Amino acid sequence: MWGRNVYDSISKFLQFQLTVNVVAVIVAFTGACITQDSPLKAVQMLWVNLIMDTFASLALATEPPSESLLLRKPYGRNKPLISRTMMKNILGHAVYQLTIIFTLLFAALQRDQRAQDPRREERL
Repeated sequence: MWGRNVYDSISKFLQFQLTVNVVAVIVAFTGACITQDSPLKAVQMLWVNLIMDTFASLALATEPPSESLLLRKPYGRNKPLISRTMMKNILGHAVYQLTIIFTLLFAALQRDQRAQDPRREERL
C-alpha cells in the first residue's frame, strides 16, 4: 500500500514540477527574445522555484494511503515514470499557463507603449 502511494505521490510531484519549470523557462526565453529583457529576473525565478518546491513537497508528504490502492494492479518494473497521459497533462497545463502569462505580458507592453506615445500627449 505504501509503495503504490509513494509512486503516485512522486508522479504527481514530477508532473507539477515539470509543468512549472517548462512554463518558467519558456516565459524567460521568449520574453527575453521579444522584449529584449527577461520578464522574470534571476531572483524572481529562484523565489518561484522555492515556493513551488515547498508546495509540491508538502503535497508529496501529506497524502495518506488508502485501501483502494490495493485493488489496483501494481506497476511494472519497466513502466516509465512519466507516462503518455502525464506528458499530455504537462503540455496541456503549460499551454494554458503560457496563454494567460503571455496575454498579461503583452497587454502590459501595449499599455506601456500607449502611455509613452508622444502623439498621445499632443492630443490631450
